Amino acid sequence: MSDAMVLTPTARQIWAAPGSSHDRLIGGLRILLPMLIGMLAAFVVFMPLFSGGDVSFVLDKKKVEVAKERMRTQAATYRGEDGKGQPFIMTAGSAVQKSSTEPIVRVEALAAQIQLQDGPANVTAPHGAYDMKSEQVEINGPVKVVASGGYTLDTNDATLDLKTRHLRSAGAVTGTVPQGQFSANRLTADLDNHVVSLDGNARLRIVPRKTR
Repeated sequence: MSDAMVLTPTARQIWAAPGSSHDRLIGGLRILLPMLIGMLAAFVVFMPLFSGGDVSFVLDKKKVEVAKERMRTQAATYRGEDGKGQPFIMTAGSAVQKSSTEPIVRVEALAAQIQLQDGPANVTAPHGAYDMKSEQVEINGPVKVVASGGYTLDTNDATLDLKTRHLRSAGAVTGTVPQGQFSANRLTADLDNHVVSLDGNARLRIVPRKTR
């Protein structure tokens, strides 16, 4: 017998030989296992977001940007009732509430409609501040009131009480009533009863045919 003996490989050696099924399986697992680990890690991270339960986390207040305004809305609408149960509606092109402790809403492009005894009255102003507790609107700038029956009013820097339907101006006022035209330095008006009190340089121009 020669020194170079021919050894017959065993079944296990054949199973583990390069290019065998076992070799191909190990090569595939080297690629597949890292992918499975990555998918499992992603599942653990994102699972709380879809579980429907509470998610708790800690934020560093020094690194979190604090909002300067509590609420900002576009095309806001406020509805309510006065002391007699009559409805009023106030709309605004935009509204901003700066703090939860401050019940004041800054409004732009203000328009309010209040229901009076003889029909609706419309109040418009470029901007104002609406107090949600007292339901009063502080208007800085021009304000216009138009009511049924031929009543109009133009003034500046006024306070409109939506509960009592009273308007008080801090600036000069002009307007019309069925009897004619009026002007004064200031005014207090009961819009529901059409009672106007003029203060300072009050003038009223009466048109005779309108008083009949």
